[in-house]
Amino acid sequence: MSYLALARKWRPKSFAELVGQEHVRRALVNALDSGRVHHAFLFTGTRGVGKTTIARIFAKCLNCETGVTPSPCGVCSSCREIDAGRFVDLIEVDAASRTKVDDTRELLDNVQYTPTRGRYKVYLVDEVHMLSTSSFNALLKTLEEPPPHVKFLLATTDPQKLPATVLSRCLQFNLKRLPLAQIAEHLRHILQQEGIAFEAGALRLLAQAADGSMRDGLSLLDQLIAFGGGKAEEEGARAMLGTIARDHVIRLLEILASLDAAALLRCAESLEEFAPDHAQVLDELAGLLMRVATRQVVPDFEGDDLYDPPLLARLAQALSPEDVQLFYQTAITGRRDLPLAPEPRVGFQMTLLRMLAFRPSTERAQSPSGAPAPGAGASGAAPAPPRQLQGAPSVAAEAAATDGASQARAPADASWDSIVAELQLTGAARQLASHCVLIARNGAQVRLALDPKHKLVRTQVTEEKLAHALSKYYGATVRLEFATAAAEQQTPAQAGLKASQLELEAARRAFDADPGVQGLRERFGATVHSDTVRPVK
Repeated sequence: MSYLALARKWRPKSFAELVGQEHVRRALVNALDSGRVHHAFLFTGTRGVGKTTIARIFAKCLNCETGVTPSPCGVCSSCREIDAGRFVDLIEVDAASRTKVDDTRELLDNVQYTPTRGRYKVYLVDEVHMLSTSSFNALLKTLEEPPPHVKFLLATTDPQKLPATVLSRCLQFNLKRLPLAQIAEHLRHILQQEGIAFEAGALRLLAQAADGSMRDGLSLLDQLIAFGGGKAEEEGARAMLGTIARDHVIRLLEILASLDAAALLRCAESLEEFAPDHAQVLDELAGLLMRVATRQVVPDFEGDDLYDPPLLARLAQALSPEDVQLFYQTAITGRRDLPLAPEPRVGFQMTLLRMLAFRPSTERAQSPSGAPAPGAGASGAAPAPPRQLQGAPSVAAEAAATDGASQARAPADASWDSIVAELQLTGAARQLASHCVLIARNGAQVRLALDPKHKLVRTQVTEEKLAHALSKYYGATVRLEFATAAAEQQTPAQAGLKASQLELEAARRAFDADPGVQGLRERFGATVHSDTVRPVK
């Protein structure tokens, strides 16, 4: 009993049936319509994107008995023979098996003779980059000035290996990888025509595994139908491809949202019974995080065949946007580093732990004893980001313990500008202090108003350093509380900028009033570039 593989049965026989590659189809159709058909074409691209298929359709367009047309009839003897692979004037050559110069010369000996059946003699050379240097040299002259009845169609997956002399003699078309959605939709169409039951999730998994190749997608579909006993179901697709169920990926993200490291490790260990591809698990986790991030930015995002909108809405609520971005970046970085790990399982578990360890919060998912930290309950909701630094008091207390006895208590009427000048801060911590205004100090609590234009300078590290310095200054532990500065409140940074501008204006006025400068203006018509004048310190 003979069976025709889906990749062969559903191979496009005309440009209208071609899936994707619109830029190539449009160029060839226009060339055929206008009669401006070049003598040599080069089709490049990865495997299974349609290079040979387009070349055969093009050969059919040139030799259809109805005339040169972008829409061959498909029923004449020439069209049928080309579809069957037995058209005498379509010479298909596998360059990988005919690399020698003698093979090329033997092939070109017949170029001068007119076609036997068709209008054109078409040479289709597949994997042309495999030809030897001598073979390319033998081909060059004929490729540049072939007889009017000859067309060359070259195909390759590696155009970088072709000599520039060959590339310059061809019209080059780069075929793109097909989008995942386009492959999945074509698989859906084929299964509907074949009358085979399927699940949308299975098609998406196959399209993802196809990696841009329609032929690979159809081959995987054939394999899945056989594996599933005549059905294309998601469970069978996951078993065949070695991927784990979506429920496990969702569970991983839910535990990440709860910040429970112990539960996260238990979940990762439980996956081992499925012998998962750890790189694939990280890929799926990153894909789910992308959808959650999209839901957070676009609340009406409807999801897709893999994840329902209610699930995405729940995860978008449980995770902060910062955590989603951090987890995503950690997942793709961990996937890249998997080959460097002692074993994939270790690299996978370390990637999950890194997601929690690198969170920008002083809270941790687990205490040393293994119990969940406060705010990291099993409800799945991430704790709200702290509004003020939680670790600052402890650092400040340490500073007060070591330096408080010898530090004189600051005068109560000291201005914030003078306080900042004595804090001996540097870098970003000084920038934070300079863009604040002191509102009040009530015991251990210091209230500051931060210029909203510079809110990004406030980080955990800069707050900690400022709290430490103020604790030393006041001789007692302080806690920082931040508010938004009003427009009329002037920070030390704004005061310094204003003073600098006044200095600059005074310097420019003094320069203009200088007798020497005025003399140069009167005698020579000199012009002063005021933006080059600077005050002398």
